[in-house]
Amino acid sequence: MNKRDFLKNSTVLGVTGSIVSPSSVLAQNSDRPPLKDITDDATSITVDERKARVSKAQKIMRKMNIDMLLIEAGSALIYFTGVRWRRSERFTGVLIPANGDITFITPFFEEPSVRESMAFGENVLTWHEHENPFDLVSNILNNLGLNKGRIAVEETVRHFIVYGTQLAAKNFQVVSGQDITRGCRMYKSPAEIALMQKANDVTIQAYQYVYQQIEEGMSPADIATLMDDATLALGGRPVFSGVLLNEASAYPHGTEQPQQVKKGGIILMDCGCSVHDYQSDISRTWVYGEPTKKHRKVWETVKRGQELALESATIGVPAGKVDDTVRAYYEKQGYGPGYQTPGLSHRLGHGIGMDGHEPVNFVHGEATEISPGMCFSNEPGIYIFGEFGVRLEDCLYMTQNGPKLFTNLSLSIDEPFYGN
Repeated sequence: MNKRDFLKNSTVLGVTGSIVSPSSVLAQNSDRPPLKDITDDATSITVDERKARVSKAQKIMRKMNIDMLLIEAGSALIYFTGVRWRRSERFTGVLIPANGDITFITPFFEEPSVRESMAFGENVLTWHEHENPFDLVSNILNNLGLNKGRIAVEETVRHFIVYGTQLAAKNFQVVSGQDITRGCRMYKSPAEIALMQKANDVTIQAYQYVYQQIEEGMSPADIATLMDDATLALGGRPVFSGVLLNEASAYPHGTEQPQQVKKGGIILMDCGCSVHDYQSDISRTWVYGEPTKKHRKVWETVKRGQELALESATIGVPAGKVDDTVRAYYEKQGYGPGYQTPGLSHRLGHGIGMDGHEPVNFVHGEATEISPGMCFSNEPGIYIFGEFGVRLEDCLYMTQNGPKLFTNLSLSIDEPFYGN
């Protein structure tokens, strides 16, 4: 289970089961002006850009001697075609040939709905409930004059679809399509980066609002509701709002123990939203009241790790080196070794875009070289089981001249949102 799914389903982390009207919370504070939608100027991905993505994928396919790429419902389907569809036991997806036009496959009764969100393309093949949808895959290949070759499947495609394709197209080798889709999605365009910037703007402004509203005795759910409502008011779609209080902050994904805001207690929030499908992911840690000397020392150590990550994330460097640099510094401060606690028990960061977690990661051993257009989270933490934890997270995108942050780093434990 990834962080998005964990937080969505966990009441421990204070994620609301439903999203309520922003006015229910915002109206409680008459001293602040109403939060306004800041996403009016955000522009969704154009049809031309989606077509260019398909063309790029086809170019990679030809270089790899791949005849067809199969993608099912999910973020990859949206990325290439604009079609938004839920995954179920009924296959809906798209086939992208190495040359020629794309073709959608969907149940007969779903065709009108699927066509509503198609950004481009005309070819839709349908199947009835008693029919095998994967026979349509074989038919498409036959119509292209192909009787053997290689079919690539996007890396998140489920097994029953892979297996069904293998049975229906016995003369074709079914292989992973990750090099094709990663070769497109890992490198963000200016339009994608602009949407990610807007999502980050929403999240940081929501944080700034919520920071002023937190009171002693609040639960994680109380704070998460404030965050969701503020995010909605600012024009974002809440994706996750994680809240860890006091000792719970020592465990990156929380605890089942009841939590309440208390004087001198840690507040760790990890929140993100989406704007036109592109996500933010920001974590902040501070103390309600006066931090102890240990709180300050740990917080400052984590912050230095963030700074070292920015200094070491340069074009051409293997992504794993960034994690290694930060982890080596923490070990010199007496943490670890490696992923042991007290210390940084998770990877330093992950890719991000349409999905909250995308390849590649800032993690030991990752050999992929950092390139312009890549986007990462920079989220070091130090976790002391039984006491508290600190995590600071900001996302960045790579330019020819190095990393550029979507949001300013926290200034201090006393001013976690200064400068944004």
